[in-house]
Amino acid sequence: MKFGITMFPTDLTATVSDAAKEAEDRGFSSLFLAEHTHVPVDRSTPFPGTPDGSLPQEYHRLLDPFVALAAAAAVTSRIRLGTAVSLVAQREPIVTAKAAATLDLISGGRFDFGVGFGWMTEETRNHGVDPGLRRAVVREHVLAMRALWTQDEAAFTGEHVSFEPSFCWPKPVQPGGPPILLGGFGGPVLCEHIAEYADGWLPVGSWSLAAGLPNLRKAMAERDRDLSDLRIVPCGGFPPNPQEVEYFASAGVEEIVLTVPDGPPERLPAVLDHYAATYLSTT
Repeated sequence: MKFGITMFPTDLTATVSDAAKEAEDRGFSSLFLAEHTHVPVDRSTPFPGTPDGSLPQEYHRLLDPFVALAAAAAVTSRIRLGTAVSLVAQREPIVTAKAAATLDLISGGRFDFGVGFGWMTEETRNHGVDPGLRRAVVREHVLAMRALWTQDEAAFTGEHVSFEPSFCWPKPVQPGGPPILLGGFGGPVLCEHIAEYADGWLPVGSWSLAAGLPNLRKAMAERDRDLSDLRIVPCGGFPPNPQEVEYFASAGVEEIVLTVPDGPPERLPAVLDHYAATYLSTT
């Protein structure tokens, strides 16, 4: 079993380049970063991660993940670098395709593109996207980006994005482009999207994996795809106990991504040392 880390990088935490180097030096396999462009002051959408819907302060201060991961790529050589998750409905797809391809190039093919639909309706709406259409927008943006990554003269026509035949370089190092890993809790709609166009799934915790696997098996079978072809990477949530790690392994999981709690820069080495002693020493 491999273990990676995920963090909410802000101007108050350890730098992403420091986190990546410290994680790589200890033997962690990956570093994933969250994304939110902004948080509207009058947000009424409840945060799904707290009982009262309140939002942790680090959400207000997140760095741009593509810029931050480029800094991480410059000081590492092995660790994989990813988003968990990028809110692709809110991103212009041609610019994002170039950013992702550039990151994959400068990292030597180490970028994993974790993609989410987004839960904060006010944030989505501020980007000019109808929150009710965000899943359809994500789908088209991913398909359009993949066309730009894989075709010398790429074109795309859809309801939410269209562009004429165009040149767009650089191309990613990884064949087909960076792996698309869809994040979410594994409901039927998410699993249909995974089965249609994704390379993997980022569930949150063992309960999310257990609840979502039947939906995913059904959706993959309907697309004549083999579940074993997907990368399933539990990401975030509470650190798993030994029984959960065993469950993940029995489900075919090969990597688990651990959350680094929000905190000042000086706390990072101790957190990584604890995770390394708890997880890496047993693998």
